[in-house]
Amino acid sequence: MISLAAVFLLVAMLYASVGFGGGSTYTAILIESGLAPELVPPLALLCNVVVVSGGVWHFARAGHLDLKFATPLIAASVPAAFIGGYMRLSENTFLLILGLALLVAGSLLALDRSSGSNGGEPSRRKSMAAPLTWTLGAVLGGLAGVTGIGGGIYLAPVLHLFRLASAKTVAATCSLFILVNSLSGLAGQLSKLGPATALLIEDRYLFLPLAVLVGGQLGSRIAARRLPAAPIRRITGLLIVLVALRILWRA
Repeated sequence: MISLAAVFLLVAMLYASVGFGGGSTYTAILIESGLAPELVPPLALLCNVVVVSGGVWHFARAGHLDLKFATPLIAASVPAAFIGGYMRLSENTFLLILGLALLVAGSLLALDRSSGSNGGEPSRRKSMAAPLTWTLGAVLGGLAGVTGIGGGIYLAPVLHLFRLASAKTVAATCSLFILVNSLSGLAGQLSKLGPATALLIEDRYLFLPLAVLVGGQLGSRIAARRLPAAPIRRITGLLIVLVALRILWRA
């Protein structure tokens, strides 16, 4: 269990340094650890909340958080995250959705090119139509609630593609997006579990949020350029893809 805590600490530090919570990796690790499937999303979402809370605070203090820019995405995603978390799915359906989500998330990590983006203003601004913005927020919010993945790993490539903001603003927006949707999804998950929520308190995995608290605080204080994040993230992405394929095989 100490080794599992150490892995979670390192994952949290890495993801926090670039504005993510690490939900995709937590979920993959927890599935492989044998934790009951119904307990994986709430625990992963809780770890997300712990990690990105510090990230949001530090990004806001540094002036990179643009609430006007983030509000439409958040307004659409929060209710969808709660509904996704509250949905009751069979184990096979959950594993199928989770496997597909991890497959996409792992591929985005493995092919990521955004970590070396310029931190200044985007050289050429584009924009998304309002319906696309609201649809994107709702889809990613629902996915966050169902799977325990905060959605930032999907949101960041889209924002970079449309050149909607600087790299640091994108990271700040993703941190806030992950935070609010992890909270909303967690509320839905706990409402669905009911009395079974006590299992999260009694379970031996409960110490993991403490590990990611330490890692998240370290990562939020380390600039991405000081950490060899790109190769590690790509290796992590490949591992997530392998786990996703195993989960899809089980489903």
